[in-house]
Amino acid sequence: MKKIISFIVLAILAIALTACGGEKDDSSDSAGNKKLVVGASAVPHAEVLDAAKPLLKEKGIDLEVQVFQDYILPNVTLRDKDLDANYFQTPGYLALQMEENKDFDFVSVGEIHKEPIGIYSKEYKSLKDLPNGAKIIMSDSLSDHGRILPIFEKEGLIKLKEGVGANARVEDIVENPKNLDFSTLIEAKLLATSFESGEGDAVVINTNYALEGNVDIGKYGIAFEGDDVVPANLVVVRSEDKDREEIKALVEVLRSKEIQDFILEKYQGAVTVSE
Repeated sequence: MKKIISFIVLAILAIALTACGGEKDDSSDSAGNKKLVVGASAVPHAEVLDAAKPLLKEKGIDLEVQVFQDYILPNVTLRDKDLDANYFQTPGYLALQMEENKDFDFVSVGEIHKEPIGIYSKEYKSLKDLPNGAKIIMSDSLSDHGRILPIFEKEGLIKLKEGVGANARVEDIVENPKNLDFSTLIEAKLLATSFESGEGDAVVINTNYALEGNVDIGKYGIAFEGDDVVPANLVVVRSEDKDREEIKALVEVLRSKEIQDFILEKYQGAVTVSE
């Protein structure tokens, strides 16, 4: 009887140990490759990552890409450790998100490409053609406003409060002779839909959403950020992971000549590469 009891106790302990400490490690596959999960916007980020998969495979890394349709969840999911990295955001957006979310302990590990924000119109050929009271639709993301408004200022349509720079907001407009109506209530992912629906006299669209929405950039784009001021799109990780070898390999591949050439050829200037 004692032997039977001892056997049962040992069996229970074995099951408990298996449950607590014997879980399968999903960080590598049967071939010994490390697994890396990266969140990204559909276009161009996920497409760029897909092009990088074979190069990472050669380095013993299996890349899984999770596609997101907005700018909020990729950071939340990274915080929750369901991603190893994300690739979709600019320095200004990252800084704003970390300011608003104190539990976001993130760091950029590399600049990969640039996407000039564009202003699109089906009716007008330039910003100076816009009529008095023209409605300008732009995203509700404050980090974009400091990129958009200087485009209008450079063309002489508005004047911003001195010194606001990349932190410019609509309320910082001090001169607006044409009384342009800046509407900032649309989510960035819906801007292409607003444009195709004929809303507004001009719509300011982030390049990734213009590409995803099949907006004809060459035909309808009437003004863009200057290449000298366009912020880079970053690979972002939790601070604790910045020195992981798999992360370093990811950035190395994304900045390789093969991938940079892929970006230039595929997007024909709509997306440029970081120096």
